[in-house]
Amino acid sequence: MKYVILIQSNERSLAVWETMTDQQRMDLGRGHMELNEEMQKAGVHVSSEGLADPSLAKYVSVRDGKTITSDGPYAEAKEHLAGFYLIDCETQDEAIAWAAKVPDAANTEVEVRPVLDMSGWDI
Repeated sequence: MKYVILIQSNERSLAVWETMTDQQRMDLGRGHMELNEEMQKAGVHVSSEGLADPSLAKYVSVRDGKTITSDGPYAEAKEHLAGFYLIDCETQDEAIAWAAKVPDAANTEVEVRPVLDMSGWDI
């Protein structure tokens, strides 16, 4: 079963980030790269990425058949998605064990959510 591990940037994680030295920040990044390698060796890694600042986002909607885009958020968000891991493992407990290894989990929390399996849906 697939699970996504979501890493949020929020006031608490930003406060921790501000107290970190440059070396600690580099170590956090290295920790993510090492976790990617560990997940790949274990055969559970599907995909993982860090995400750019939300101000670089485009919002897309369709109205009356026309695509409408707008720039990033107008209101300041207190939390945004900073990155994710998509893993494929046997149980939720295994997914939780992987999430506990995400470097950000040491300073704040990360979310583990099952991916909706639509393989049996009629289309």
